[in-house]
Amino acid sequence: MRQLAALILLIPLLGAFATPSIPTQLYSSLVPTKVLATYNSLPKPIQYPQYTTTTGTWLYFPPDTWTSGFFPATLYALNSRKAVCPPTAANALGLADWVTLGRSASTGLVPLEAGNNQGHDQGFLSFPFAEELEINPSNTTAQNAIKAFSKILAARFNPIVGCTRSWDSADPNDFQVIIDNMMNLDLLLKHNHIRDDGSTWHVVEYNSTTGVVIRKRTEQGFADNSTWSRGQAWGIYGFANMYKRTSKVDYLVTARRLAKYFLDNIPADGIVPWDFDAPLIPAPRPADSSAATIASMGLLLLAQVETDPDNAVFYTDSAINITNAITSLAFNEPWQSILSNGTVNKPANNFLTGITYGDYYYIKVGTELVSRGLVNCTSRR
Repeated sequence: MRQLAALILLIPLLGAFATPSIPTQLYSSLVPTKVLATYNSLPKPIQYPQYTTTTGTWLYFPPDTWTSGFFPATLYALNSRKAVCPPTAANALGLADWVTLGRSASTGLVPLEAGNNQGHDQGFLSFPFAEELEINPSNTTAQNAIKAFSKILAARFNPIVGCTRSWDSADPNDFQVIIDNMMNLDLLLKHNHIRDDGSTWHVVEYNSTTGVVIRKRTEQGFADNSTWSRGQAWGIYGFANMYKRTSKVDYLVTARRLAKYFLDNIPADGIVPWDFDAPLIPAPRPADSSAATIASMGLLLLAQVETDPDNAVFYTDSAINITNAITSLAFNEPWQSILSNGTVNKPANNFLTGITYGDYYYIKVGTELVSRGLVNCTSRR
């Protein structure tokens, strides 16, 4: 049998169930090599990659874009990988000082602290500064950034609605909240995005003066009553994170419900579709590699905070299985992105691309598995 990268799974004691096999590509030298190449290709003045063409070439966008924090955060994520996987010639983690590059790439975000057009997505913009504070808590640049973005986000909170406004509207009474909000909030008081079966609406519109729900709909999913997979993934991660921060059991219960729906509705091939209710014809129904990686990271977080040990094992194994499936489909060596088969916005005909946040969470998943002692990472590519 042809040897792939060596992933030495730690053998559990006392006859416990073995962890599913972990894809070797997570630790490929191509991961840091591609990220470094992207850094070296950043335009001047700086712009950031958001998604690729359908042939794998990054497209770059101005800093005042909701995804701009992800690539600098990816550089920091490789520093975290380097901390648990000592750099070797084989894994290519020694190619760069990832913290220095992360700091450099983050400079384009600093002017956004004075104001920007990204609505609720202040949390995503702050990602690299939060990573910096993990390394150097006294870094005043990062401290100021977090404070500034937090202030912008806090100003969008409406106590009558009990939520933070996601998107601005021409009608000031139209208060739009999207499930993605769960990745930007320390508090979400209402669960109006959650259906009885644990699926989610993408967008809930409230009346800003009464707090009454006006409409529930989608913006990027297949239909208003369908379940957009990336929104479901944001929800898993967000509610698990809320439980981690607050210890409120309601958040844990909600995260479990969302995870159950997600896992119960993955097709037999294990590939996460862009929308769980999108038709199979015409085939093939597009996947969304970013939904898969976000969900995998969310499930690992849920496993970390889970109070039931059996559930924790189940969520961990499920995250690995999702990662295995999407790696088999979307790990694309010739592309500038790490993964292909992302769906940015299917109704807008933007799919079959690489996506910067899909790559970011793919790296995070690999590092998390090493940090938990589930795998030792080396690469023989």
